[in-house]
Amino acid sequence: MEGVIKNFKRGRKTQTMNQMIVVVKGVDKKEKAKELVGKVVSWKSPGDKEIKGEVRATHGNNGALRVLFETGMPGQAIGDKVSIA
Repeated sequence: MEGVIKNFKRGRKTQTMNQMIVVVKGVDKKEKAKELVGKVVSWKSPGDKEIKGEVRATHGNNGALRVLFETGMPGQAIGDKVSIA
């Protein structure tokens, strides 16, 4: 299953560098997104480094996911694809 990183988890004045909002094609309801909580997510950088994370919660009512990665993510990750296993 594939998803796209949309943005960092952020507030009005803060940005959490190791948590990202991921949107999965075909998942458009909060109930469908709840089934993916606990799955492993991996992002492959252009330098062939792989950063893994875990789906921790849903984000909003339209099926987005909040993913906690093991390290901080670079800004170039926004818009890239991730694999969900």
